[in-house]
Amino acid sequence: MTRRICLILIAAVLGACQPAAAGPASVPSRAASAVATRPATPTAVPSTLTPIPPAQSNAPTPTIAPTPEPPPAAAFALNLHEEGDFVPQHTFEWCVGASIQMAHNLVRNDHRGSYEDQEQMWELARSHSSNSFNGANPRGWAMALEEIGLGPYELVSVPDYNDALRTAAAAIRETERPVGLVMWRGRHAWVMSGFESFGDPAIHSDFDVTGIRVLDPLYPHGSGVWGPSPPPNALLTPDELATQFVVRESRRWSSELGTGYLLVVPTSAS
Repeated sequence: MTRRICLILIAAVLGACQPAAAGPASVPSRAASAVATRPATPTAVPSTLTPIPPAQSNAPTPTIAPTPEPPPAAAFALNLHEEGDFVPQHTFEWCVGASIQMAHNLVRNDHRGSYEDQEQMWELARSHSSNSFNGANPRGWAMALEEIGLGPYELVSVPDYNDALRTAAAAIRETERPVGLVMWRGRHAWVMSGFESFGDPAIHSDFDVTGIRVLDPLYPHGSGVWGPSPPPNALLTPDELATQFVVRESRRWSSELGTGYLLVVPTSAS
């Protein structure tokens, strides 16, 4: 083989080793295209962070005790009266003065009942009263009780009789102080010193009053119209009390209170 032929062959071989010039519309092969578009697989990196568990408390979980059921209703009695608490009125006009003295004795446990003191108590109640008879009215009675240091009292009118008895009993139970009863349509004053009931007013909201302890300062005289005076510390049934404890109409006296049973009621200090 001549030198020329050898050079031509060598040139041909070398030419075959050079990359061909890319044409204007060169398209990569299918294999190359697949490799270029395959997403890279991420390399998992082990975590070096250890989760911190929530703090553990050694304190016991508080438990809420259920509200205890009240005991079943039963007979209940409360009486503030002691021997020597009763005071008769020294005149037919001083029933409020005597009732103030008895309230003092029931609360303070000492005797207050002289003629001079009773007149002074009646005058004190009258100074807080205003009516056409120039006497001591129920509002003056309530204010006098407070002024002599027996705690707050208020005058209330309760339209329903049984509700009036329940109001009086609940007040005595709560405060351990007596209640004033405005008797004879507003013409007389008694003191309620205690009661008997079915159910305790402090526990049972549906208690019923079965007996009323009373002190009538007019004893032993009574009234020809309203009936005899019960003896001191008498226990009357609701029906017995109802013969003398009756509704007082608002038109019969100057007051913003409506028609009802009038009570001079002790209240808790605010």
